[in-house]
Amino acid sequence: MLSVVIFLPLAAAALLALPRLGRRAVLGIWIGAAAVDLVLVLVMWLGYGSGIAYETRLRWIPSIGAGYHVGVDGLSLPLIAMTAVLFLLCAVYSVRETRRPRAYAALFLFLQAVCVGLFAALDLLLFFVFFDLSIVGMYFLIVGWGHGEARRSALQFFLYTFLGSLVLLLGFIGLFLAGGTFDMVELIQDPPAASALVLLAIGLGLAIKTPTVPVHTWLPPAHTDAPAAGSAILAGVLLKMGTYGLVRIAMPMMPQAWRAYAWVIIIVGVVSVLYGALAALAQENIKRLIAYTSVNHMGYIVLALGAAGLPSGASRAKDIAVTGAVTQMVSHGLLTGALFLLTGVLWDRARSYDAGRFGGIAANAPVFTALATVAAFGSLGLPGLSGFIAEFQIFIGVIGTGAIVAGALSILGILITAALFLRLLHRAFLGEPGELTGRMLEARPSEIAAVAPLLLLSLAIGIAPRWLLDLIEPASALVVSWVSR
Repeated sequence: MLSVVIFLPLAAAALLALPRLGRRAVLGIWIGAAAVDLVLVLVMWLGYGSGIAYETRLRWIPSIGAGYHVGVDGLSLPLIAMTAVLFLLCAVYSVRETRRPRAYAALFLFLQAVCVGLFAALDLLLFFVFFDLSIVGMYFLIVGWGHGEARRSALQFFLYTFLGSLVLLLGFIGLFLAGGTFDMVELIQDPPAASALVLLAIGLGLAIKTPTVPVHTWLPPAHTDAPAAGSAILAGVLLKMGTYGLVRIAMPMMPQAWRAYAWVIIIVGVVSVLYGALAALAQENIKRLIAYTSVNHMGYIVLALGAAGLPSGASRAKDIAVTGAVTQMVSHGLLTGALFLLTGVLWDRARSYDAGRFGGIAANAPVFTALATVAAFGSLGLPGLSGFIAEFQIFIGVIGTGAIVAGALSILGILITAALFLRLLHRAFLGEPGELTGRMLEARPSEIAAVAPLLLLSLAIGIAPRWLLDLIEPASALVVSWVSR
């Protein structure tokens, strides 16, 4: 079933090559394929027990120990489910897209297959193939349907992240030379004696994708000039490839090196938290503001994973830190995906992201304002929404491992994030009307249908998180046990 989930979107993309398909037929195939994929993921979730499930292992390049090896566990299944949800809702959001809809839908379906494939991959070479293909798909999406300086931003995105993928490949080759295989399960069961340079290569490659400071500079322009649905996928799914790689590959396969450099990873996380929040606070462009909050939120994940490698602290605190990190990946995907789709409404109506040119939007578009307010409060960690559940676990875990100063500094990030979102809501949605406020009409049904489910899922996690945490916690405990070897 897992292979069907991975390749069904590709089959749907191939269908779009049929001649004489109208725009409605294209959208029907796209939405239908994404909906079926989500149903299959839900069936997998309901049927999941423990350990690695829905596993398929086929010979591919036996001479180097590489194969088509896929499966899911408590780390990957939540991210695959989030991916399926986001791609379906981006399809719903895009029903009004009129510029080359066939190619647009095909690219999203291609990206969906690549993203699900990466989270399901249990072979390093297979992981790398999907990792690289995601860069190609997003590049063409930004170039073809972006705005502003889309070509320049897409080129910067491609060169930066492709360089990261090449460094990542060098790290994977180092793991192969030390362990004799590309199979992730075998490398986790018997970790090779990898050098610090291997961890540096893998860590740098994944840090660029995450992104963390100082290798984050490709992110704001890519987000600013990408189409709204593309930004939602870039932030909601593609950034998670970096942090997922840390918890799936770097931590369990190089436990000694991870422990040795845990404080370096923690410092990178704290700097990303504070810098991302402060840079976001300084932005007038709403889309760039949200892009910098992604640097902030992904910094929390890196901080938590670094704390899990400290020799001090109770094992339970480390379990909580890793669980919080994975929960944050899901939460960020839902909330930031919603925020970027909402910025698309601004661009569609006013062709601007400048917060200073709006004001009093609430009077013209109360439903749009309500959606934006919930997404903003979720992103700043308000209790009752998923961001609070994730960040609270991260802070408990980080402080419980003994990184008290790092935990205290990262809490400042929440205060700054609260300030910047409240300032944005006040300037753009309340107060006196701005020069572009008259263009802001109410959100359309397709826009509401795309954003509201993301916020409802965040609310469900915030109020009753057990259905998610029960899946993540056993896998997080395993990761901590592997790192502690």
